[in-house]
Amino acid sequence: MNIYTDIHALVVGALQRITAEGGLPAGLDLSNVSVEPPRDPAHGDMATNAAMVLAKPAGMKPRDIADRLAAELASDPRIATAEVAGPGFLNLRLAGEVWAAVTRAVLTLGGDYGRSTLGQGRRINVEFVSANPTGPLHVGHTRGAVFGDALASVLDFAGFDVTREYYINDGGAQVDTLARSVYLRYLEAFGETVDFPAGTYPGDYLIEVGEALKAEVGDAYVGQPEDVWLAPVRDFSTDRMMVLIRADLASLGVTMDRFFSEKSLYGTGRIEAALKALDAKGLIYQGVLEPPKGKLPEDWEPREQTLFKSTDHGDDVDRPVKKSDGAWTYFAPDIAYHFDKIERGYDGLIDVFGADHGGYVKRMKAAVSALSDGRVPLDIKLTQLVKLYKNGEPFKMSKRAGTFVTLRDVVEQVGPDVTRFVMLTRKNDAPLDFDFDKVQEQSKENPVFYVQYAHARVNSVLRKAIEAGIAVDDASLAATDLSGMTHPAEIAMAAKLAEWPRLIEIAARTNEPHRIAFYLYELAGLLHALWNRGNDESGLRFLQEGDPVTSQAKIALARAVSVVISAGLGILGVTPVEEMR
Repeated sequence: MNIYTDIHALVVGALQRITAEGGLPAGLDLSNVSVEPPRDPAHGDMATNAAMVLAKPAGMKPRDIADRLAAELASDPRIATAEVAGPGFLNLRLAGEVWAAVTRAVLTLGGDYGRSTLGQGRRINVEFVSANPTGPLHVGHTRGAVFGDALASVLDFAGFDVTREYYINDGGAQVDTLARSVYLRYLEAFGETVDFPAGTYPGDYLIEVGEALKAEVGDAYVGQPEDVWLAPVRDFSTDRMMVLIRADLASLGVTMDRFFSEKSLYGTGRIEAALKALDAKGLIYQGVLEPPKGKLPEDWEPREQTLFKSTDHGDDVDRPVKKSDGAWTYFAPDIAYHFDKIERGYDGLIDVFGADHGGYVKRMKAAVSALSDGRVPLDIKLTQLVKLYKNGEPFKMSKRAGTFVTLRDVVEQVGPDVTRFVMLTRKNDAPLDFDFDKVQEQSKENPVFYVQYAHARVNSVLRKAIEAGIAVDDASLAATDLSGMTHPAEIAMAAKLAEWPRLIEIAARTNEPHRIAFYLYELAGLLHALWNRGNDESGLRFLQEGDPVTSQAKIALARAVSVVISAGLGILGVTPVEEMR
């Protein structure tokens, strides 16, 4: 049930009837007609912009259209009042039975309330984290992991067929550096004293890898030149790092459907095939790029390179795919990787990058547009930095990692549920402050506690009701008489429940899972407010002493709130709390 969809259909139907009766000119485009919550709840339950968007093409005054539409809508039993405001906005108040029906729908559908067919089974690939396999995941990866996983869950809930994918960057120079760093730890395992040159990875996490390599090959590589051990140590080290990364993700509750190796693109003809596809479209040429803007680097000189005409697909400049010495640029395997995704038949692609990859957005979108002839959209979401604080001070780096705070550091401090929820309390492209003390406070200022406490409060009511002999299973609550649900605070809570299906579709369309966290905080706030008012107004309490019928109706609304909170937390990957300790 989506009451916004229902009322939108009612408005469109009314406009079509008015048109058929000659009140509006034929052929008007109704696609921009919307039904939304009003900015000010005092104006009503819903508002439609129909008269405002149709006035100009109809050659009529907005208010004339609104007056006619209001009269048409007023005849529907779901509409209590239809009032024209200002120049032609139409504010609607819904009948009490609508809110009762919403509550019953939540209790009947349970966790599936709000589930949408928006995606219609379209296949979406969400690639996220994709960290270099050179060490444990850090706090920046944590935000990307939470965002990508929650986004995938939102899309799944909205009816898309979603693949979670991790791109293993195991084809570049960084894995050679990893191999050299592990080799030093390997020598260390034999008792040698080693120094880590600048640019290597000195973190303690490689001690175990060096010892494991010793156990695997004995002293076979001791004293050997690099060309003997580099390739096998690189493969061994990368595999070990990916085991570590998988475990890091698992500690956060993230499971990937697929891991794709960059290395698999080299020497297999796959990069060549992708560039051949672009060449066949006339998008590959030999050329010399303009010098970079600003101060010219001392070593810059004009060189002929193989270029992709990315400006034909919205980029600012054309991009090199092969250097003058014949080596691939970093961009070439990325083109091939996305070509592989397109050939796998996805209807849409989403990449989650760190904020430092902002300069990569236009070129990657150009490549996907060119390779798919504009058929497959690519949305790139950038996650901004996370600043960590503890005891009012910046949280120090992890000694084990050597240079940064790890994902494990964060999860071990506050747990996966708090980590995930807090990472979604800001839009992905906004910086996030993560204060270890505040996220563990039991107060309204701690959003995860505030939402969990609302869920736990409802469960405490259910336990007390059972002790009082009141049937509070969802079927019994759905069947109870809800006509007494008339107080504005109760209506506000039911109206917020009605927004849930709409919110799911908005979050899925915009690829913005933080909307779920915001919504849950607002819903929890309404429940807490009603609870607190019940302390002063006994008639608002969920349990009415000596009146099981009224109690059951009030509990039905509270239970509906907990159902939606549980579903929302599930999408975010957070476990609902049954009881606060």
